[in-house]
Amino acid sequence: MTTARKTSPIIPPALGLAIGVTASSTASTFIRLAQGSMTSLAVAAWRLTIATLLLAPFALATCRREWRALTCRDWGLLAASGLLLAVHFYTWITSLALTSVAASVVLVATAPLFVGAISHFFLKERMTRPMVIGMAVALAGSLIIGLADAGAGVHQITGDLLALLGALAVAGYMLIGRKLRAQLSLLAYVFPVYGTAALALMGAALLGGVALGDYPAEAWLWLTLVAVFPQIVGHSALNWALGHVSATFVALAVLAEPIGSTLLAWLILHEPPTFGVIIGGVLILIGIMAATAKPTPTRTSL
Repeated sequence: MTTARKTSPIIPPALGLAIGVTASSTASTFIRLAQGSMTSLAVAAWRLTIATLLLAPFALATCRREWRALTCRDWGLLAASGLLLAVHFYTWITSLALTSVAASVVLVATAPLFVGAISHFFLKERMTRPMVIGMAVALAGSLIIGLADAGAGVHQITGDLLALLGALAVAGYMLIGRKLRAQLSLLAYVFPVYGTAALALMGAALLGGVALGDYPAEAWLWLTLVAVFPQIVGHSALNWALGHVSATFVALAVLAEPIGSTLLAWLILHEPPTFGVIIGGVLILIGIMAATAKPTPTRTSL
């Protein structure tokens, strides 16, 4: 009897993960640079719009058969996912204008903990003891960051809370994606989701009278870079890695993203993390690691 051979990836999965994490780590720095010429809502709207336009030729050419098989309920879930993604990007990008990059990126990284909590209370998926411990440790880290930022003014506390709201929104996006990705390819899923988020953010910007043009050339460069690297390259590389290594390994690798973002902010934006943010950030990352770790199977004696 012959066994099917698993196709070897074109590049080593570890390299693909490294590319994804590195690309994702550039988001906060590019966004901060773009915020010098436009509002946070405009940055969020253009990030999703540019990414959608870049993906459009490939998605429209290859995904129509998958979309025709979707039910009205599936399209409703895609729209809900896109709206949650829009809320995530608006709240998180706004947080970057109010608090430090280090605080913002470690707080928004708590999304997997919100996924666990929502799954426990609303989807009847029981939380394990490591998840509860991990959430407690991460909560302690969040409180430390909040207390450290309390002396810096209300704007930093507001930024921290917006980052947590961004984490909650992206948790909902992840939960919907977990269901739809079982029947859709990556491109067939992200294109309508990105498109919905782009339309929602552009609509909000137009209704709010936010300027969406007349930016300097440098600002368009930052917007294009944030759409290409963290949005398309980073997102795609991490999802590609899921097909070749375990989800746990990918989740642990993604924990390097806040570290990379903080280092880039330090080097490029001259924004070193404070002691309180370092301590709180380490606790948050340890908590996420504990909560997302795959449980060790127990042996049964014969």
